[in-house]
Amino acid sequence: MLLWVALTATAGALAVPGQAPGRQGDFAEAAREYGVPQSVLLGVSYLQSRWDAHAGEPSTAGGYGPMHLVDLTALPGQEREPGGDHAHGDARGDSARPVRHSPSDSSQPSSPPQTGDSQRETAGLPGAGSPLAGGPSVSGGALLKEAGRLTGLSSARLRSDPAANIRGGAALLASFQERPSSDPAQWYGAIIRYAGSRSFADEVLSVIRAGASRRTDDGSVVRLTADPGLRSPAPLRRAASRAECPQALTCEWMPAAYKRTGKKDYGNHDRLDHSRQIDYIIVHDTEGTYRGISALVKNPKYVSWHYTIRSNDGHVAQHVLNKDIAWHAGNWDVNSRSIGIEHEGYLAKGGTWYTEAMYRASAKLVRYLANKHDIPLDRAHILGHDNVPGTTPETLPDMHDDPGPYWDWAHYFDLLGEPFGSAGQDTSYDKAALPNDPSNSPSHDQSHDQDPSFEHTWWSTPIGETLWDAPFKISFGPAWHEPPSSEATPRREEEFARPDRDAPYQWSREDAQLEGGGSVLIRPSYDDHRPRFTGCTSAKPAKACPPHGASVVWLHTEPRHKAPLIDDIGKLVGKPSTYSVYDHSARASTGQRYAVAERRGDWTAIWYLGQKAWFHNPRSRPTAVPARGPLVTPIKPTVKVYGRAYPEKSAYRGTGVAFQRHVPLPYTIRQGQSYTVGHTLTGTYQSAKSFKPAKHVMVKGDLRYHQIQLGHRVMFVRAEDVRIIR
Repeated sequence: MLLWVALTATAGALAVPGQAPGRQGDFAEAAREYGVPQSVLLGVSYLQSRWDAHAGEPSTAGGYGPMHLVDLTALPGQEREPGGDHAHGDARGDSARPVRHSPSDSSQPSSPPQTGDSQRETAGLPGAGSPLAGGPSVSGGALLKEAGRLTGLSSARLRSDPAANIRGGAALLASFQERPSSDPAQWYGAIIRYAGSRSFADEVLSVIRAGASRRTDDGSVVRLTADPGLRSPAPLRRAASRAECPQALTCEWMPAAYKRTGKKDYGNHDRLDHSRQIDYIIVHDTEGTYRGISALVKNPKYVSWHYTIRSNDGHVAQHVLNKDIAWHAGNWDVNSRSIGIEHEGYLAKGGTWYTEAMYRASAKLVRYLANKHDIPLDRAHILGHDNVPGTTPETLPDMHDDPGPYWDWAHYFDLLGEPFGSAGQDTSYDKAALPNDPSNSPSHDQSHDQDPSFEHTWWSTPIGETLWDAPFKISFGPAWHEPPSSEATPRREEEFARPDRDAPYQWSREDAQLEGGGSVLIRPSYDDHRPRFTGCTSAKPAKACPPHGASVVWLHTEPRHKAPLIDDIGKLVGKPSTYSVYDHSARASTGQRYAVAERRGDWTAIWYLGQKAWFHNPRSRPTAVPARGPLVTPIKPTVKVYGRAYPEKSAYRGTGVAFQRHVPLPYTIRQGQSYTVGHTLTGTYQSAKSFKPAKHVMVKGDLRYHQIQLGHRVMFVRAEDVRIIR
């Protein structure tokens, strides 16, 4: 321990200052004891845990408590939970060219070499390269064992006692600081050593400038007073890189393999010699640790994705250029129109929470990509892997379940600048301004934090298109309806009338016929909403998971808690739905919008997989908010549903590409039911069967589809089979 740290700690132990109550007081006491500016201690902790203790459970990176002290013995091994293995199934998802090799040929090494950009982030710092620098997965020096040595506290107490954990973090920060200082900017190097990342330190200073306040999991309010005048260190000169990232993120280029793997076979992605339409960003979790990523993506017989984000510090690595098609979603139609982002962690094993550093880095990246590729920031376009449809009835059971119910979609969209609105949650103590970074700003610049009826505007109608050719828009507030216009002339968005936010609630005759009408957006209060789950322990799959905040609601066949769960005939063929954390057959997720089928007391029914599905939605503690937006309803007795939006047969003539059959999924929707619309598109098929990109062919048709929220996954219906209700 440095002499100044020892003297400070001794003096602190003798003083008896007036201490603020609760966790705020714990931070103040630890900061005084070890001579760390309180804003630095609060900023580092906020970026790791948002000041929460998480009941002594580890993060997905093996970190504990408010200061995210990493216990190397708690880091998950290489085994994977049933249903969580990202190597199962055909991630390419193209029946015209199925993957001929098995992705399970590869496995994660225990300690691959650290990559170049990660090394550059700590180069030139005092102590860089020491054992505390760690490897790629544990990149910083915030090790629980070292905190115990500095404080004399046991590992058990550092894991379970929030005040002790904060003391341990303060001691570590002080040990990394060369000389005492009350200026937070002078602690930049110590912060880097704590997390192992310059980008993390930059984000900490950004949080200190903006300030933050939040009610933590012990019920107390913690505040970080804004310091807008805090100066920044000279920016690190960024090495030339192919990585496509905003300036505010430190990204490395860790290229995926592109090699032949046999006769007429190659991997692990498809390259294009032209740009492509990108409609979706897919959120994954790795079901493994970051330290194995480099070996996985460099294996041509494995799958691929575009980016990986490290849990401990939010470090970003890009593997596939955005113009190229990665094999990540298990659905070729979605792969060909999406970007896949993996987040270090597990759906339900090896840790119970994701770090704020990873959430914020991911949000910055997604805002950048959405702005660059004109992707709407909503749950119809920012999908979890568990929201991607299967391609055929045979592939449905093997479709993936990540990131699962513990991913905090509401907080994620707050960081994206597109909040979902509140359902009975006091958000007054959950405010942390994001840095004003023009390179990261989304395409929708207006802040709506204080407007409960704000609109998420998804589009502006392109010249030459009618209103009905464009994507749709959704807003929060009372459900309302406007009949489709019979005019064939295009209408500008500003001509599309919007009722006043305080206008009387108006129902159309069609709404009444649909036994409730309108739509709701799922929005439970994550921290307070702790539904039942099983399956977190593979050895005891029927054992209840520990209570934990979640982003989903359970769906029942009747409006009562003991009623059976809704069945998904495509996911669990011939079997009933379960409460397993890996089974989303009967779940609706935060941010998803559903058509209302009926309301009865504290229960709301939505149309889900062709049936009414009931969820508990009491007025006192609502789990959904009213929403507005377009719906579709069938114009014939039954309508087929598809997992791919492919062109009609005539579109393939003269292309040299074989017709891709339209295989319906085992679901149907019926007259009298309605489903929300998230996207409208014309069918396309990207044929990619050659190692040479010049031989790829894009087939474009005229067949129109609506993307609907059918169940937990989105799916497609032909526009000619339904009519729009607005």
